[in-house]
Amino acid sequence: MSEATVASLSLESPLIDFYDVNSRVAHRLQQQGIDRIDDLLLQIPICYQDMTRIVPLSALVIGSTVQVQGTITQVKKQYARRPMLLCKIQDKSASLNIRWFHFTANQQVRLQVGQIFRGFGEIRQGRQGLEMVHPQYRVFSPQSFVPVAEHYTPIYPKFEGVSASTLSQLIGKVLDHFYQQLLTIDWLPEAVQTRYQLSNLAEVLEILHRPSPVLSLQQLNERTHPIFKRLIFEELLAHHLGLKQARMNKRYSQAPAIVTRGSLSQRLQDELPFALTQGQQQVLKTIQQDLQNSQPMARLIQGDVGSGKTIVAILAALHAIEAGYQVALMAPTELLAEQHCRVIRNYLSDYDLKIAWLSSSLTKKQRNEQLQAIASHEAAFIIGTHALFQKDVIFHKLGLMIIDEQHRFGVAQRLQLQQKGTDGSPHQLILSATPIPRTLAMTFFADLDVSIIDMLPSGRLPIETILLSSQRKTVLIERIRSIVQKNQQVYWVCPLIEMSEQVAAQAVTQMFTTLKEQLLDCRIGYLHGKMTAVEKEAVMADYQAKKIDILVATTVIEVGIDVPNATLIVLENAERLGLSQLHQLRGRVGRGTQQSYCVLLYHPPISKTAQKRLSVMRDCNDGFEIAKEDLAIRGPGDLLGTEQTGLFRFRLADLSRDYRWLSSVRAAAHYIEQTHPTIIKPLISRWLPRGLDYSLV
Repeated sequence: MSEATVASLSLESPLIDFYDVNSRVAHRLQQQGIDRIDDLLLQIPICYQDMTRIVPLSALVIGSTVQVQGTITQVKKQYARRPMLLCKIQDKSASLNIRWFHFTANQQVRLQVGQIFRGFGEIRQGRQGLEMVHPQYRVFSPQSFVPVAEHYTPIYPKFEGVSASTLSQLIGKVLDHFYQQLLTIDWLPEAVQTRYQLSNLAEVLEILHRPSPVLSLQQLNERTHPIFKRLIFEELLAHHLGLKQARMNKRYSQAPAIVTRGSLSQRLQDELPFALTQGQQQVLKTIQQDLQNSQPMARLIQGDVGSGKTIVAILAALHAIEAGYQVALMAPTELLAEQHCRVIRNYLSDYDLKIAWLSSSLTKKQRNEQLQAIASHEAAFIIGTHALFQKDVIFHKLGLMIIDEQHRFGVAQRLQLQQKGTDGSPHQLILSATPIPRTLAMTFFADLDVSIIDMLPSGRLPIETILLSSQRKTVLIERIRSIVQKNQQVYWVCPLIEMSEQVAAQAVTQMFTTLKEQLLDCRIGYLHGKMTAVEKEAVMADYQAKKIDILVATTVIEVGIDVPNATLIVLENAERLGLSQLHQLRGRVGRGTQQSYCVLLYHPPISKTAQKRLSVMRDCNDGFEIAKEDLAIRGPGDLLGTEQTGLFRFRLADLSRDYRWLSSVRAAAHYIEQTHPTIIKPLISRWLPRGLDYSLV
């Protein structure tokens, strides 16, 4: 392809059409999701190296990463514990040893005394003076002129079959050819750029791939340089607009219109030993209205720990089941799924309904029995983990899917379950026991309707939280004895299963032994994630049946465990946990009418940040207020999971660092929708070329 033909290409054109890309390289890049020309320009360097200058050997500092140059004065093999290749270079000021522990015969041939050696690497202290080990390097003759780099060198991610130099050269050529086009097609309106102080895209990409040595290398490597704000802002904007487009697309999707008298749901409400709160009643009414529509419901139910989301979900499920549809409830862990199964079976034990259970721990025979019950519609309510969306799970008539702790699931998993609907897309009810501040919820659940259950059931007393140094553990254990004597139960939570030399935290096994030795008259059990499903089920059944007084556990009990008789939870090494997780764990108690306590057992000394977290826990019981504090202290990592939200894998944005821009992103999205709707699709396509199929989410 000629350069004249290239001039007719756009940034959205297939990369293979660019004349400098051969088919093999294009295929390798396509495997990495780099299909279009602008995909290549948006490859974000991992870091930058300064190869624009040569540091004199006499000015080297241990620990610095620099470029050096000198004449080779010695090359030899050395044999110690293993063979190594040693090269000594010298400039006008000093000498330096270069060492390789892995080398080839070709290297020895190239490294000749009298040649000029230029290398880049870290300076270390060796036995015979300063040295550089396994540097990047080149060798040339003294008569050659080899200029240093004109700009900082970007280091890109490694792709199989595409060398770093090939990728760098290709990006440079694409940037040269399309720079003028970038100047004229920015896509972000000038008003948005001005208001939020965002740089022009062409300037940003030029600096991204060819940063001038006058810039701060530290700012570039820490991604705090202003150019990154433009890219991060645009990436967040594209994802937010994508979700808003999904919301629009759902209006054209079809779902079963579930209309019933609500007899089963009302029957269960009448049989409950408690009355629904006003918040629960309002959310349930909203769900029932959603289910009557032929557009798929996509509703997120947020509620603090113990606010009663589960019973609302069960009542909604009965509404669908009464209309002849199946309901699937998916939980992220076996322990939580088992808890849901146990609770639902207790509530519906007198109903003529078969409840199926699917998890990876079932035997082949048990699994086949459950699969048959699901496919034949013998089972109306199906509960499980990720096993629910496996290929061999075939629903007869799936009308409603309930997803608990949805941010722990990736979007692909949700899609797999949703695509199992046989009568259009099933309705979605999504539960989150993690209170999420309004800014985050509006930005990253823009495709969902959000309902909040903002009150606890009547009769619940606020949990009293106490900070206690580990040095007073003996006093605490005696206090536990008196609680058990009142026929109340206790959790003792440890973060580890086994002792670790790296982490000074009490292990479940050791704490179990300690309590057994000191509380001889108490019945003590333990629970952790490495136990089999059967073992965990047996322990929890015994605890709920009050056959265990004290349960020593890891954080596997963080969500879903409901034992009203438990009135004390001890959180070992509380200073190591984030606010969100501390609040979730605290919510395991306070579920009955008795006064409950949470002891945050910390091991001094602790940092100021940890002190602040523990003080917030002591002074506040409101999950949404705690979430705001968590956001301010640590960012949204704890709130939205390690995969950012379970929805997105960002190229550059990092919510822990960039969440403060979310309000501006929402405002910019609204402005673009009102004034520049034609740029929405290109913006989304730029950052999500293959895209998540938002229309199905």
